[in-house]
Order: sequence, then C-alpha cells, then structure tokens
Amino acid sequence: MGKVRVDLNISLDGYATTTDQTPEDPIGQDWNRLTATYVGTRTFRERVLGQTGKGTTGLDNDYAAEYFENVGAEVMGAGMFGLHDHPNDPDWQGWWGDTPPFGFPVYVLTHEDRPTLKMEGGTTFHFVQSSIEDALERAKEDAGDLDVRVGGGVSLVRSYLAAGLVDRLHVAVVPILLGRGQNLWADLREFERGYKVTTEAAPSGVVHVTFAR
Repeated sequence: MGKVRVDLNISLDGYATTTDQTPEDPIGQDWNRLTATYVGTRTFRERVLGQTGKGTTGLDNDYAAEYFENVGAEVMGAGMFGLHDHPNDPDWQGWWGDTPPFGFPVYVLTHEDRPTLKMEGGTTFHFVQSSIEDALERAKEDAGDLDVRVGGGVSLVRSYLAAGLVDRLHVAVVPILLGRGQNLWADLREFERGYKVTTEAAPSGVVHVTFAR
C-alpha cells in the first residue's frame, strides 16, 4: 500500500494562495513569485512545459522530481480543476491542455455532476460528489502499491491534514511575505505531533520542510 502525499509552495507567513488577481492579470504577480523557483526547475519545464534540457537543477529540482515519482492517483478540488472559473461549462477540460501531466486517475471533488473525462497520456478525470474519505479510498484502489497525491487546493489539503489522512507533507517555504490569502496552518495547531520533521535549505532561499510518518 502506498502513502498519501501532499506537496505545496507556501510563503514565509504560511500562505499558499494569492489575492492580487485582477481582470487584466488573472494570475497575479504574487502567484508568479510564490511558484517561480518550482516553475524554473528542469523537472517542471520538461514534465509540464515540454522543454527538454532547460531549467535549474540541484535541491529544488530534486524535490520537483520527487513530486512526480511513485504516484498512481490524485485527489483534487473543483477549484484546482478550474470548475469555479468555468461553472457549468461542459467543454471545460482543465488547465493542462489535451495531455495533462498526470498519466493516472484523478478524482475531482465537486458539487457538479460531470461525466468521466478521459484525456491523452493516460489521465482520466473522475468527478465525484462524496466525502474526502470516500474519494481517497477510490484513489487508493486505483493507485495500488503506488502513492496517492492530494493536489489541492489549500482548503481541500487542510481538510485531509486535519483528518489525519496524510502520511507525508512537503512544503517549499518561499522567502516572500504575502500577508493574506488562505493560510495552510490555520487551525492546525500542533500538527507536527506524530510526524518526523526535516528541513533542507536550497541555494535559492527556499526551505524544504517535510512532515513524514
């Protein structure tokens, strides 16, 4: 049986979402700052952007590569799939184009009743209206001996953390201050109990903190 894993980028003050989006800039500059190191790694550029041989190597890239390793299924929220921005749009197929960078079953927790969506490259999106526990059990069945990744968004991740369902949490703490957004640690006092906590600092200034059972 594999493990249940989470990987997130967060700011020094614990925020994993940004709030500076505008109609002219729907992503916002804060999101670019929060994810710049990860997006700049060779693994991200190869796996997500298809840019062979480009991007940084070293510790940040090692963690980026680990993000993709040994995963057999994923659970994500409706917001991560983009349903909040594209409500009731039957043609919306997510942010990732015709070939999403998953290659395994993905369970999307949503209130919308949508048919299963099979994509190129082996990704199949299942849209489920159930509890976080039920979605996780279905993902575990598909993953077999591989891990299940809880991809996001932050509110879904916090639900899994609060329920004690996560075996390994890795956060890349980026040296910026956001001051607002969704804070990963809200209401998770003493979450570190029951985990072995390790840290590694990268030359980029990012500190990789891992909570592992």
